[in-house]
Amino acid sequence: MQIDQNSVVSLNYKLSNDAGDVIDECTDGSFTYLQGANNIIPGLESALTGKSKGEKLDVTIPPKDAYGERDDNSTQVVPRTMFPEDVTIDVGMQFAAQGPDGQAMVVVTKVSDDNVTVDGNHPLAGVQLNFSVEIIEVREATAEEKEHGHVHGPDGHDHG
Repeated sequence: MQIDQNSVVSLNYKLSNDAGDVIDECTDGSFTYLQGANNIIPGLESALTGKSKGEKLDVTIPPKDAYGERDDNSTQVVPRTMFPEDVTIDVGMQFAAQGPDGQAMVVVTKVSDDNVTVDGNHPLAGVQLNFSVEIIEVREATAEEKEHGHVHGPDGHDHG
C-alpha cells in the first residue's frame, strides 16, 4: 500500500540540522501519524506521499515547508513582573503566553533584573531539516481515526 490521504504511517527517522547535529530520532517504529491530517510538517508529508512500506529515503526540508522562517517580531522584552514572583526565571524555560492569535509557547532567551526576553518562534524556525526515514508500516485509517484526525492505539482512543 502506498502512502496517501488517510494512511496511517509508522516510521523510523533521524532528524538533523545542516551541521549534522541530531535533533531527534525514533528507531523502534513507534512514530505513527495520519497522512493528510497535518500531524507532521508539510515538507515531510509531501515527500512521503506515494512511498511504501520498507522504503528508505533522505529528505531535506527548507524552513518554509517545516516550521517557517524566524520572525524577529516574535521576540519581545517583557517586564519581570509579568512572571510569578516565586519562580526563578532561567534561559531556556518555556511558558504559555497569551498572544493576538490565542495562547502560544515562548522560550526565555535572556534574563536581567528587570526584564525577560522571550521568543515565540518555534525552536526549529529558520532551520533546514534533514530527515533519514524508513517506512515501517502503512495501513488505511479507521473511520474513527479519520474523524478525529489522528492515529489511535490498538485499543482505540479515549478522549475522556
